[in-house]
Amino acid sequence: MNTCKRDIVIGIFFVLITGTLAHFLYEWTGKNFIAGLFTPVNESIWEHMKLIFFPMLAYAVYMIRKLQTDNPSLAPALCLGILCGTAAIPICFYAYTNIIGRHMFIWDIGIFIFSTIIAFCLAYHFAKSCCLNSCAVLLYILTGILFLCFAVFSYCPPDLALFWDPS
Repeated sequence: MNTCKRDIVIGIFFVLITGTLAHFLYEWTGKNFIAGLFTPVNESIWEHMKLIFFPMLAYAVYMIRKLQTDNPSLAPALCLGILCGTAAIPICFYAYTNIIGRHMFIWDIGIFIFSTIIAFCLAYHFAKSCCLNSCAVLLYILTGILFLCFAVFSYCPPDLALFWDPS
């Protein structure tokens, strides 16, 4: 197995494990403000998007430092994966809850796993080509904007369904 593919598989497990632990970190730290910027502060869909975004971003930094010289398309590919994986969470959640009319915990876990796998598969696929190099800056900007949105909306969420805490 080549290095990039091996690191992708490791990344999937890294995100699944750290994302799962991150779900509880805000409570474990006594509702620490800094922890809340990177981990869910409530049960809203928006906050659960952090479970893939921040662990994958951290792992992406590791991968880029390790493999970027051999693969110049890696950074934009990972940004695309982060954005798509993060977006897959609300898309899948609202799709299944609108179809079956309610939310089910086991489906939520499945969505997290599915979104993580999709994110890394997209990153791997696009890292092998140079087709994202022309829009690399845009992908970096969008990833940065989403990072800032998580920071701001953690404590000042807009009054939209995506941000509502159902608990």
